[in-house]
Amino acid sequence: MIDVLIVEDDFMVARIHRGFVNDVDGFRVIGTANCGEQALTAVAELQPDLVLLDLYLPDMFGLEIIPRLRTAGHDCDVMVISAARESDAVRGAVRQGVVDYLLKPFDAEDLRARLERYAARRSNLYAAVVSGQSDVDRALARGAAPSAPAAALPKGMSVETAELIERELRAADGSLSAAECAARLGVSRVSARRYLEHFSVTGRAEVSLRYGQAGRPERRYSWVDRH
Repeated sequence: MIDVLIVEDDFMVARIHRGFVNDVDGFRVIGTANCGEQALTAVAELQPDLVLLDLYLPDMFGLEIIPRLRTAGHDCDVMVISAARESDAVRGAVRQGVVDYLLKPFDAEDLRARLERYAARRSNLYAAVVSGQSDVDRALARGAAPSAPAAALPKGMSVETAELIERELRAADGSLSAAECAARLGVSRVSARRYLEHFSVTGRAEVSLRYGQAGRPERRYSWVDRH
């Protein structure tokens, strides 16, 4: 299991995020903190693998926590989850080595896709045997953007299904929903959504929202043509 600490000053938002995280296989929330000092204490006591960090905290800017964690000898990973859209905040997060940066507001699938990508990258890193540059690139889940969807697929996804969904998305006249994609290919809607979200997170598909008369908006996906 990957143990997660949520740092969020709004207790209702923290409760929602807890539910999102606990619904992802392989992850569990072991604690929450509502300010920077509380986060530092919680990391020391709970030793989480991953910290989901809001930046707008009542006692400090969230990024100030990271160097203090490193100085104290804590090597937990940090994923920023914040409404902070300023370029300085994003650049600062990258310099501090965060594993991802997710803008609020978001839904459960947005977070799920990023957590699954993080878990796959973490697994690659721990299992890496480095004999050359390709091994380093694979461990870091980076390198030249591939044309095939097989690159860095999260655990549980197959190359064959990814290729089928990619072809369907490329051939679509406009955008597709997960339900439409599933019906065309004969796979489950949940499975189709996982692959489509993976393409979205890796920058190969764009997501738009279609609002109906009632209920949650429908997420629709379109392939990003890089040529």
